[in-house]
Amino acid sequence: MMNVANLNVPFSANQQQLALLRLVNWGLKIGLILFATDLFGLITPPISFSYVLIIEACYVGFSYRFHRLSINNQGLLFLTLLLDTLFWATWLYYTGGATNAFVSLLLLPIAISAITLPRWAPWSLTALSTVFYSLMIITIADHMPDQPTMPVGGNMHAGHDMSQMAMDISASHLMSMGSHYLGMWFNFVISALVLTITVGFIAKRIRQKNVELQYLREAQLRQEKILALGTASAQMAHQLATPLATLRLLVDEIVDTTHQPEQTELLADMQQALNRCEVTLSDLRLATESIREQKLLHQSVDKLVVLLSDQINLLMPETQLNICVTSAAENAVLHTDMSLLPALLALVQNGAQASEDNSQGAKVDINFSVSPASNQELSISIRDYGVGIATHLLETLGSNMVKSPKGMGVAVLLSHTSFERLGGRLYLKAHPQCGTEAIVTLPLVHRDC
Repeated sequence: MMNVANLNVPFSANQQQLALLRLVNWGLKIGLILFATDLFGLITPPISFSYVLIIEACYVGFSYRFHRLSINNQGLLFLTLLLDTLFWATWLYYTGGATNAFVSLLLLPIAISAITLPRWAPWSLTALSTVFYSLMIITIADHMPDQPTMPVGGNMHAGHDMSQMAMDISASHLMSMGSHYLGMWFNFVISALVLTITVGFIAKRIRQKNVELQYLREAQLRQEKILALGTASAQMAHQLATPLATLRLLVDEIVDTTHQPEQTELLADMQQALNRCEVTLSDLRLATESIREQKLLHQSVDKLVVLLSDQINLLMPETQLNICVTSAAENAVLHTDMSLLPALLALVQNGAQASEDNSQGAKVDINFSVSPASNQELSISIRDYGVGIATHLLETLGSNMVKSPKGMGVAVLLSHTSFERLGGRLYLKAHPQCGTEAIVTLPLVHRDC
């Protein structure tokens, strides 16, 4: 899961840059009105237009001062871009309308919304900007003369010829200007659509790539933590091999020499604990060899269920198992290695401990089923009868080590990594009645593979 708090800093910087851009735009409008109206053929706006500039100055100052308010607030960001469009359209209308050389700046809010907002935002601004530009074009067309005036006096015949020529030239000029304005309008619409479609598509692809990169970065960090844990575990397991062998010899010697009933029961418990440690070390060696040599094997679900039951009965005999396997899941086949069984055992052990802590006994329900939609995915549900896990821990367990009264969540993290390496996923959710449900999904293969 992506950490939104880490994304607020660059997004806040972008909002600050956008506020500075508004300040530059406001200064550009003032500069063009005061110093460049003749240079660029602009129309000097009326004095009353200064009130609009004052209102815009207050808006620019407010947006710069409170630019953090629009962080992660798409509605507020769209509202600011809508106001930018309104202020640009008002300035263009009073300084020349559609003939203003800076009319293309009306496309600026569209480009920004296409990059930063969902698809509906640039389309809305494109429609609004097109309406404003169309009104400017219509305003210019209304001010164009319908026909040229007739000359007065002089030779009537010559005057008629000259007036006819003037009328033809003027009509041709009016038709040319009308075609020019139509071309300007069409060019504006095409430019707005290109920004909306192309830039929006590119921005969407970039956002998707950023999400993928963020996920890969988090996965890499998680793998580095797992590697560190694995290295430490391998070293400690190597160090434990000799003491366990010594303890086995001592316990066997004591069993041969003692005949007291109370000590016999105690020695039986010690042997059970030693058996569990020896089996765990043996499985660790096999899993390490399998992972190192990248040995993948085809394993049927029914065989996995038998192995899981045997391991739980051997290592956790006090656990009350309720295993349910659907008919479709019995015939399914997994592409897996030696790391799958320990990962499932860790989840079962956590569930049994949670149920026991809640005075429900070490009780765990395990359900194996195949997704009816795709028939290509095995779902393993492991449910406990504990008090449940806090919501904020459910969102982070399996993705990172977390501090909790019961531990650091290392077992769930290791299990999640094992499932992920096999192409599967792990989800944790609260059960509707009580406890927590861990759902493992693994891809299936066909038996003829």
